[in-house]
Amino acid sequence: MSTVSLGSADPLGDSYGRAVARGADLLPGPAETAPSETAVPGAATAERGGVSAELSLAGRLAAFVALTKPRIIELLLVTTLPTMFVAARGLPAVGLMVATLVGGTLAAGGANAINMYVDRDIDAVMRRTSRRPLVTGAVTPRAALTFALALEVVAFAELWLAVNLLAACLAVSATLFYVFVYTLWLKRTSKQNVVIGGAAGAVPVLVGWAAVRGSLSLAPFVLFALIFVWTPPHTWALAIRYREDYRSVNVPMLPVVESFRRVSSLILGYSLLVWAVSLGFGWAGRMGPLYWTAAVVLGGMFVGFAVRLCREQTEARAMRLFHGSISYVTLLFVAMAVDQFVR
Repeated sequence: MSTVSLGSADPLGDSYGRAVARGADLLPGPAETAPSETAVPGAATAERGGVSAELSLAGRLAAFVALTKPRIIELLLVTTLPTMFVAARGLPAVGLMVATLVGGTLAAGGANAINMYVDRDIDAVMRRTSRRPLVTGAVTPRAALTFALALEVVAFAELWLAVNLLAACLAVSATLFYVFVYTLWLKRTSKQNVVIGGAAGAVPVLVGWAAVRGSLSLAPFVLFALIFVWTPPHTWALAIRYREDYRSVNVPMLPVVESFRRVSSLILGYSLLVWAVSLGFGWAGRMGPLYWTAAVVLGGMFVGFAVRLCREQTEARAMRLFHGSISYVTLLFVAMAVDQFVR
């Protein structure tokens, strides 16, 4: 596993299905936050006077956990573990799975915390991010950055020592890409921000494969391409609903700078690409009948969501596609893992 999100990111609390159904941001690409973020316990005290001694230990711990964007990490884990099953053609060693997921979680958490550190100015303005710990004062910027960098150092060391150097390098490279290419450069300057930045959320599949095989081949790069093309429609669907929030801070998300018709057309185009690449992985990964069936059926459903969005062009329909995209990637990767045992 590796950094961000699948955005979305923020590529990824409750059980995975319930958490993201409330709107986790992606990884991974970089759908970065839940539509309605939960306030950190004790945040009201922090807001009144900076980081106060009145903030309980539990409140402080919750604030640091919130910096890592746990819901985004859940989505990244959903893509990492099944990839390891495919690479192993069965069940990988339990110790290897645990080490990979722990290292990936730390790397993702560090990347997300750096993202919050950089974006604290616009988070204070956007309504749905106004309760983040750096905005409320539950965590100071210096403490947040120190925490984030420490997570990255520990993640690299853990993956290098317990997994392998390739997995460690991939995880840290994803963090660097997410921070420097997406967060510091593209997010505030280009309407293609999540198209290019989404590459960071696609790296976890490479980490999972490298953890098992110690090398990369065509199959994991096709999986990388699958998450890469899945990220834009997933993120844009959420951004349709929150376009005014993005507009208020001059972040040029595509729904802010293009018409609804244009955005929905691009979502449909990318959804067709997702379907095609998922079938391509069936060939590259030498998958069995269960995966092929899931890829055909789930891909058709994903495209169906996009077609209905083109026809209706409403926020409600966009959110149905957003939730549907999460279900799509979850079910496809579960089918991918199960396929290894039923052939």
